[in-house]
Amino acid sequence: MSARIGVVVMAVALALYIVLVGQRAVLLVASGEPIGVAMGVALIVLPLIAVWALGRELWFGVRAEQLGRRLEQEGGLPTESVAVRPSGSVVRADGDALFPAYRADVEEHPDDWAAWYRLGLAYDGAGDRRRARSAIRRAIALEKSGRKGAHGR
Repeated sequence: MSARIGVVVMAVALALYIVLVGQRAVLLVASGEPIGVAMGVALIVLPLIAVWALGRELWFGVRAEQLGRRLEQEGGLPTESVAVRPSGSVVRADGDALFPAYRADVEEHPDDWAAWYRLGLAYDGAGDRRRARSAIRRAIALEKSGRKGAHGR
């Protein structure tokens, strides 16, 4: 739940930033000065990029959570017990020890979204956030293509 609160706080802060930068952009464009207009246009483009990035990350979070709930309902989440720190993060040695089994599962079943999702959890437990996000993005893409294929039959 604290992660959701953090996301909401960051989204609100970004929205406030976008509004304030947007106001400056309008003022700069309205100045009519060539440099002011150029800076105003740049200040319009940057918030648009920020909105796109925020939307993409929020959508990733929603889809990852949906897949996690689905995997839990299907009984497919990892069942190994690992030591955790008071912060709730997995003790790295435990995460590292579980990683090879999940990597092997993905190698055996490269088109299985659930295997990729579990690998993402293993990466996260091992402290490798970049690869965790990449594996979960792959799981989302595989699950999505699987749904399209199932509806097309």
